[in-house]
Amino acid sequence: MCEANAYLLKGSVEEMILDNVDQVDVDGDEVRMVNIFGEQKILKARMKSYMNEEKKILFEAIE
Repeated sequence: MCEANAYLLKGSVEEMILDNVDQVDVDGDEVRMVNIFGEQKILKARMKSYMNEEKKILFEAIE
């Protein structure tokens, strides 16, 4: 499995917002993430980076 953990960048701090993310959908400035347990998070953000080896997706909030 290749699930990644999603983090939101707040200043210089990365805060984990959802683990084991299996699906990411982008609609304009809205990002919807769903993990393998069916939990979901929706936020206004843009993807800053994806690091496969670290299994990490980093988002930056849109204000």
